[in-house]
Amino acid sequence: MKFETFAIVASKNKEAREAEARLKDRYTHVAPEEADIVVALGGDGFMLQTLHAYMERGKPIFGMNRGSVGFLMNTYSDENLPDRLAECEAIDLTPLKMAVEDIHGVHHEALAINEVALLRDTRLAAKIRIHVDGVVRMDEMICDGVLVATPAGSTAYNNAVHGPILPLDAELLAMTPISAFRPRHWRGALLPRNAKVVFEILDPMQRRVRAGADFGEVRDAQTVTVEVNGTVVPRLLFDPEHNLEERIIKEQFVP
Repeated sequence: MKFETFAIVASKNKEAREAEARLKDRYTHVAPEEADIVVALGGDGFMLQTLHAYMERGKPIFGMNRGSVGFLMNTYSDENLPDRLAECEAIDLTPLKMAVEDIHGVHHEALAINEVALLRDTRLAAKIRIHVDGVVRMDEMICDGVLVATPAGSTAYNNAVHGPILPLDAELLAMTPISAFRPRHWRGALLPRNAKVVFEILDPMQRRVRAGADFGEVRDAQTVTVEVNGTVVPRLLFDPEHNLEERIIKEQFVP
């Protein structure tokens, strides 16, 4: 991959800040707005923040793990950073667009790289009706919540609530219930990537629900529409031996 300049950004933890200082002292770098590539130091949460910050500017992100899990990150090293960037491989991601109409009639929109998740916001279970492409597929689900995950996000919250892990090139989305009480044994659904999902919150005044798209959150949701956003394409960069497709496959065999 050809590039002229790169920027270095870091999360607030001590390990990331120390790595940032070492790299900035060692390599010529520019501000993120002027860079061809952004190097992000931290964990997966910081990677998502960085992707959201720069994806609409079309800047690819090369992450190095200075956090905890680091699923979306490369191994950290001070050595040969320009060479690594020149040899890295790109993975293009397809984010979801979340559109929320709240109980006050206010419209909200946000993008999600990992998932759009609905969660009950009171002691009462949520009651949610599920529409897919204009058809009511579930008249009422009583639950703590429900989410729609992209393949890239299927190893995150989706996997934690026992949703399926999707290969990165799968033209699918995973819809996964969160602590469903009724129907008790429903495990979720795999949907075509171009599906349009509408969650209708039943009794939204008493059974309040909040909707989240990665970091963005809207309270008092009444309807939540989820569909693929085709206009913004976040790009992740990986060392050839540590590509995301291989990591997702490996994750399915972790005991």
